[in-house]
Amino acid sequence: MTRRVGAERAALVGAGALLVVFLAAPLVALLVATSGAELRAGLSHPLVWPALRLSLVTTSVSLVFVVGLGTPLAFGLARAQGRLARAVETLVQLPIVVPPAVAGVAMLAAFGRRGLFTGLLYPSGWAVTGTTAAVVMAEVFVSAPFFVQAATSAFRRVDPRLLLVARTFGASPLRVFFRVALPLSAPGLVAGAAMSWARALGEFGATLMFAGNLEGQTQTLPLAIYAALEADVRVARALSVVLVVVAFALLLAVRALLRRSTEAQASP
Repeated sequence: MTRRVGAERAALVGAGALLVVFLAAPLVALLVATSGAELRAGLSHPLVWPALRLSLVTTSVSLVFVVGLGTPLAFGLARAQGRLARAVETLVQLPIVVPPAVAGVAMLAAFGRRGLFTGLLYPSGWAVTGTTAAVVMAEVFVSAPFFVQAATSAFRRVDPRLLLVARTFGASPLRVFFRVALPLSAPGLVAGAAMSWARALGEFGATLMFAGNLEGQTQTLPLAIYAALEADVRVARALSVVLVVVAFALLLAVRALLRRSTEAQASP
């Protein structure tokens, strides 16, 4: 019996290890294939820093919009009941499963030069496509669901009795939101914001189709990697290493934050 249990456990561990090896192999290969000299040479390419600067600016701006608009939405979804709330929640989560190319086509259909809202948004003939603002819009579209989903889950973990007690003591809905709900949900909100920012940083398909690939204007880090593959593989590898390192550091920070939050809640 003990031997059978050990064999079954080894089979489960082996199956999981196989997936871990498969996921880790490309990342390890990327790091091993990029020497320090190649990394320095790639990072010195004139394509790199404009793309990095644009990515940091656009993802930061998109995160402000996502958090500023998504936090009240998530709080409302967490407290609401009924079919309408569930329908809205499903609609907000839809961009997660929509392919990036479809997201780009959909944004062109809505906000492009011949889009559904062309007459309302661009009465003078100007269009947002091909501008830095289009990059921000694409990043908001693909990254907002990650924050809203995490924030909604965080707000649902707040004991509704605490909110009710605050209201019975005369606190206004806004005061309850800012003084009770937000502090109690802060770790989940921060984690959601970090994941949203990481998704915006890695956005490629929707940005390429809706904003284009104009150096210094719409060319973010993923688009710069795409362009560099045709000219200098060292630059593409260097930029890829930068994105991997940033994503890894972000995940470590989020895990540490969640662990500290869990320990703080468990302590008396």
